[in-house]
Amino acid sequence: MNFPAELKYTKDHEWVSIDGDTATIGITAFAQGELGDIVYVDINTVGQTVNIEDVFGTVEAVKTVSDLFMPVTGKVLEINPALDSQPELVNSDPYGDGWMVKITIADASQLDGLLTAEAYQSLIGV
Repeated sequence: MNFPAELKYTKDHEWVSIDGDTATIGITAFAQGELGDIVYVDINTVGQTVNIEDVFGTVEAVKTVSDLFMPVTGKVLEINPALDSQPELVNSDPYGDGWMVKITIADASQLDGLLTAEAYQSLIGV
């Protein structure tokens, strides 16, 4: 299983890529593997500020729906438009084309609470 070292991770299985004050967020390869085939991604928080650990959307797999939790407080700038017609991108490329949202980070100090790839792997027992 792939856990890119340049990303940060949450205990709720989201990943975060940081570029200045912008973060791109998705779910990890582990999470998509546990969920199974993703059939729908529901995120309608564009333009909203979502607080750390609040739900910013849901992802629906064949047998379950799972909440998506915001890793750091920020304003949602963009939702991945490709997921409307191709939600399976979350399965096939969770760290690339399967990204979920881009946000402006409101409090950079919250990044310190995120996990490294090694710490995340330890958390999930890989």
